[in-house]
Amino acid sequence: MTPGIRNTRHATLALIAFLGFALSATAEPVTSVSRDTPAKYSRSEDVVYGRRDGHAMTLDVFTPANRANGAGVIIFVSAEYRSNRDLLAMIHPIGTQPFLDRGYVVFAVLLSSQPKYTVPEILDDAHRAVRFVKHYGKKFGIDPAKLGVTGGSAGGHLAMMMGCAGAPGDPKAADPIDRGSSKAAAVACFFPPTDFPALDGKCAPEMAAPFDFRTFGPTTGTYERVTPENRRAIGTAISPLSHAAKGAAPTLIVHGDRDTLVPLTQSTAMIDKLEACGVECKLVVKEGKGHYWLGIDRDVPTLVEWFDRQLLGRNPQASEIARSVRR
Repeated sequence: MTPGIRNTRHATLALIAFLGFALSATAEPVTSVSRDTPAKYSRSEDVVYGRRDGHAMTLDVFTPANRANGAGVIIFVSAEYRSNRDLLAMIHPIGTQPFLDRGYVVFAVLLSSQPKYTVPEILDDAHRAVRFVKHYGKKFGIDPAKLGVTGGSAGGHLAMMMGCAGAPGDPKAADPIDRGSSKAAAVACFFPPTDFPALDGKCAPEMAAPFDFRTFGPTTGTYERVTPENRRAIGTAISPLSHAAKGAAPTLIVHGDRDTLVPLTQSTAMIDKLEACGVECKLVVKEGKGHYWLGIDRDVPTLVEWFDRQLLGRNPQASEIARSVRR
């Protein structure tokens, strides 16, 4: 039900690509994407933002020491809808430093993972994480109204949902965190799936588990697979394309035009709908690139610049976003 990633090698490469590692046959050293001296920062590890089935869900907080700008960025640590500290170790510092250099407080969010959990459950974690960060925004040194979200592939999908399907809180919730909204102020991500029904039947075997939707049968006392009709309905409900509407967060997508895992059409359809709804959005198409590409680290500043513009009102000269061309 999703293009997924065909095998473990593809999953690893796609993740590494987003995190900014310059893959090279000659194993050349990776250099920082920042032109400035990397910002010093402090790190708070394993901050508990919620619990699922009695287990803690955590995030790490990276705070620039001297150049905090009052805005925050959530990075959803998810590849193939798997999330763990090994992936987080790959993200930092390559995937966090460009944001720290510009003064953002960065929240690297770990989520529930397949094969135990499905995409709707993982989405619930994402909603909770956004609510948690916004609730404690002042404690973290950010304005809750200036929170961006990012990720790549599966993480990009989660980010997109927080931009166009962020939900208002439950005013009657016992936990005050759950009373707040989970909508992000801006989105910038790499190659996200946006329309799962359009991809139904194209799921690789290793990507079946997060889409193996089940419901509790009160008569049997067990969890049972949903019907094909309900499966499609759930797929629609978790698709950003289904939620694109006026009021969605400003959105930037970077996508390769030769991506066979998450086709470019997934992003063009999303951008078309957002534009039709009057939402500010941009699609940066990387010509000749697949689901990952050499030098993708040099595209991370484009995401940073988008947040600069949307969250801080900055409008740099010689904008990379302005120069980019949608094909």
